[in-house]
Amino acid sequence: MDLRENSSREYISNSFGAFINSGITFSSDELSLVKNAFDIAENSLSAFVRENGDPFILHAIEIAKIITNELGLSATSVISMFLHEAISKSQTEIDIKIFGDEIRRIVEGLNKISKIDIKATSLQADNFRKLIVSYSSDPRVTIIKLADRLEIMRSLSFFTPAKQMQKATETMLLYAPLAHQLGLYNLKIELENLSFKYLDPSAYRLVTNKLKSTTVEREKFVKDFLLPIENGLKKNGFKYEIKSRTKAAYSVWRKMQAQQVNFEGVYDVFAIRIILDSEFENEKSDCWAAYSIVTSIYEPDTKRFRDWISRPKVTGYESLHTTVSTADGKFVEVQIRTRRMDEIAEKGAAAHWKYKGVKQVQSVQDWLDTVRNLLETAQIETTERVSSINETEIFVFTPTGDLRRLPKGATVLDFAFDIHTNIGARCVGARINGKNATIREKLNTGDTVEALTSKNQKPKIDWLNFVVSSKAKTRIRGKLNEEEAKLARLGKEIIERRLKNWKLSTFEEAVTALTKHYKLKQGTEFYALLGSEKISFSEIKDVLQKLYGDHDKKTAEAAETKQISKTQKTSEHSDYLVIDERLSGLSYHLAKCCNPIKGDDIFGFVTINSGITIHTITCQNAARLLDKFPYRVIKAKWREGNEGSFLATIKLSGNSETGILNRITETLQQINVPIRSINISSKKGEFDGKIQISTTGAKFLDHVLHRLRQIKGIHKVQRINQ
Repeated sequence: MDLRENSSREYISNSFGAFINSGITFSSDELSLVKNAFDIAENSLSAFVRENGDPFILHAIEIAKIITNELGLSATSVISMFLHEAISKSQTEIDIKIFGDEIRRIVEGLNKISKIDIKATSLQADNFRKLIVSYSSDPRVTIIKLADRLEIMRSLSFFTPAKQMQKATETMLLYAPLAHQLGLYNLKIELENLSFKYLDPSAYRLVTNKLKSTTVEREKFVKDFLLPIENGLKKNGFKYEIKSRTKAAYSVWRKMQAQQVNFEGVYDVFAIRIILDSEFENEKSDCWAAYSIVTSIYEPDTKRFRDWISRPKVTGYESLHTTVSTADGKFVEVQIRTRRMDEIAEKGAAAHWKYKGVKQVQSVQDWLDTVRNLLETAQIETTERVSSINETEIFVFTPTGDLRRLPKGATVLDFAFDIHTNIGARCVGARINGKNATIREKLNTGDTVEALTSKNQKPKIDWLNFVVSSKAKTRIRGKLNEEEAKLARLGKEIIERRLKNWKLSTFEEAVTALTKHYKLKQGTEFYALLGSEKISFSEIKDVLQKLYGDHDKKTAEAAETKQISKTQKTSEHSDYLVIDERLSGLSYHLAKCCNPIKGDDIFGFVTINSGITIHTITCQNAARLLDKFPYRVIKAKWREGNEGSFLATIKLSGNSETGILNRITETLQQINVPIRSINISSKKGEFDGKIQISTTGAKFLDHVLHRLRQIKGIHKVQRINQ
């Protein structure tokens, strides 16, 4: 053995000794197994070195420190990690049965992960999510893998630039979100920040340098800001601790990008955390009392208030968040929580072991409760499988990482209604793990699901045949009842008008007869069928003719002909021509979707509650209205003669030259065009603008557009419907 090798072994021995003596509390039996596993790993990895030349076993020792000191896991996890590193790196067969079934299962899970080669991270999210499902036999596999990744990111300076980019990208897209899902917020923040450092080094340096340069000023501000709060807490008898936390560089940068501001424009670059020493039964009331003290001193921004105490996040996170402003207009984020809540927020799942006797709040999902229970140190003799829950339930994620619990066999539509009733009612499909799926597609535990919607979608009765959750069934029935009521109102309105014109019988008599004929229980059912066009008017005429005789049918046809003729004669002196005089007394208004003006080709559409709406023939909604509701469409034309006044909006673009706005307004003044509003914006030598004017009609508007097009520097002029 040469001097270098002897020195290396001594260094390894000292590093492992430092880990054992770092404050962890293993029993003598546990310590013996940990040393045994370490010896196996050291022998198997003796030929391997890291990117900087250090023995590879040092990587495993650092992971062990993270597992115990930062994540609070037990000797079982440390032993499993050492054995996994020995097997996966050296590819040697090691008999691990002597360590028991629990450790064997964890090692097998870790070994399985190590065989996955993520080459194009952005395209492998589906595989990674499926991988998470395979972890579920023991969630400690996931935690150990995250500890492994954290150690790699802390050592990323050893790697080549290409490896740095690869590891940082994987971490940002896959591992940081996974840490967030498990409530490991500190780990998630560090993973994001380390990834940011390598993915965008210039932006990272910009933000970190700004944070450093404002430290003294920030500390003075915090001291002055906290003084009245501390006085209020003391006055009310609270025992507390206050922490001031500067946000991570990546978090600040993300706000800069989202808000499109520079560093100085991000007003909440740090947060104040008030941690109360409170008994469990008094936690909520104490937090709200502290909130009341803070908001009595500083003005709260109600839009930025978050209550994660009444309804904790699915990860178990509990806290009150508010943003308040000082007298001089500075904003500060304040977080209020108890000591128990803070430890869970800081350490994530592993912190629950201290509070084993505390009843968990109802909104924390059962699956994550199970994950936490499995992290409660070596007191657990047997490993409870999360998969056992899957006999009756599945657990899926939203794209933002929120966990949703659904009955086994749940479909995309069940998921959509679980998110929100309106999302369910308009759901047309989903993307499951990035792939398109129908509303009938069944979901599996671990799927990431994004519901897709369409404003044209409506609930259908057959949906009840494939959804399985009671929530979805109840909400579908509710929506169907709403739709039926709407159609019934429409159907009643239509039949009332028709029966009045046909003069066949009294309204009540006819509806009773028709309801009986179609073997329906109530008149509203008949109205709904009529409103949905499942019954035609020709069919109704035939039914009534049989009931009341051919004479009444002829009388109805004559009345209808007379009505049309009368309307055509009497409508020439009104603002519009309709085929039915019965509508001439109703109010009408111009549709906002197309904003018709005199001279446009138009038609009227009878709405249920708002009278008649006038649309242009070229309106984007015209085809749909004419196709689906022909019986509610009325011919219309503009009254001849008297000039009116209409609002029209003109969109124009061109070169952003000096004086271009003056040339536009002067041109409009020359032809006596009243300007109601004008809005011009310029960028990169080009301008876009909108002008709202008053016009007597389409003919004069065409003249206005022609004059504007002649202005030098203008490229495009057009009328728009708004």
